Amino acid sequence: MEYTTLGNTGLEVSRICLGCMSFGSSDWRPWVLEEEESHEIIERAIDLGITFFDTANVYSNGESERILGSALEGYRDRSVVATKGFSQMDETNPNSGGLSRKALDQELQASLDRLGMETIDLYQIHRLDETTPIEETLRTLDDAVRRNQVRYIGASSMWAYQFATALHTSERLGLERFVSMQNHYNLVYREEEREMLPLCQQEGIGVIPWSPLARGYLTRPAENVDATERGASEEHLYSHPYQEGGGPEINARVEELAADKGVTMAQIALAWLFHQDHVDAPIVGTTSVEHLEQAVEALEISLSSSELEYLEEPYEPVRVTGHE
Repeated sequence: MEYTTLGNTGLEVSRICLGCMSFGSSDWRPWVLEEEESHEIIERAIDLGITFFDTANVYSNGESERILGSALEGYRDRSVVATKGFSQMDETNPNSGGLSRKALDQELQASLDRLGMETIDLYQIHRLDETTPIEETLRTLDDAVRRNQVRYIGASSMWAYQFATALHTSERLGLERFVSMQNHYNLVYREEEREMLPLCQQEGIGVIPWSPLARGYLTRPAENVDATERGASEEHLYSHPYQEGGGPEINARVEELAADKGVTMAQIALAWLFHQDHVDAPIVGTTSVEHLEQAVEALEISLSSSELEYLEEPYEPVRVTGHE
């Protein structure tokens, strides 16, 4: 395993962040693992040197947080736990979602209770709440840090100008600042390179991309994208423009390069991300110990400048997705 610091913080994290969306209850999504299988993957991740884990309150309606907290008993001091809040958790309670002071205070406490932890290492806003003033959200998060409920705060997909406004607001008011950006970024979706990633580099923000394998599109030939249970049932796969523009050609080149090197397509797609200087730790979700081990092995794959250019060359601008 390789390690890095998260942005300009002194927080050391593994170069792979284990995404925990696939742990919880199959009642929430048919491809989600139940507790025993989830524990098996988390325990193997620990064995492999992974120290960084990302979940959210909305994943399996809180079950993912509970399972992660249970699996990390005895490893808490060696792990970096990240979770997120924003989504409405109770359809009958409008204040169970959003980024108001009331919503954040109660949902943060609920996450702590499910995780069984006194402090969350990285608490992230899952999306931007445009109905709540950013000053209110930042003051609430600042208070959470001062209460030692949270060590660092982070953000997720939004427009670069919105993130810049949030960073400026923290500086203007003397509040805790977002230290990380969890954004949508992979070989077939590179719109973040226009503004968000340069902003993160300029401001020393850690980058932890979600969907590094394009919801499975970069793990198998395009014509077989529905071959897995998740691929067949994942409604969000087709809401993203992975198969638009140069996506199919990039998919074919990933397949070609993987065959040449004797590795999997997923490993090539991850290796490309590991070669991007602005990326700290892709968030890799899996339902298989084998695929987890292959993700770790991808750290050892070296791509030449010509190979990187070959993979990137077909890319064409596509519509922006992931902020919703």
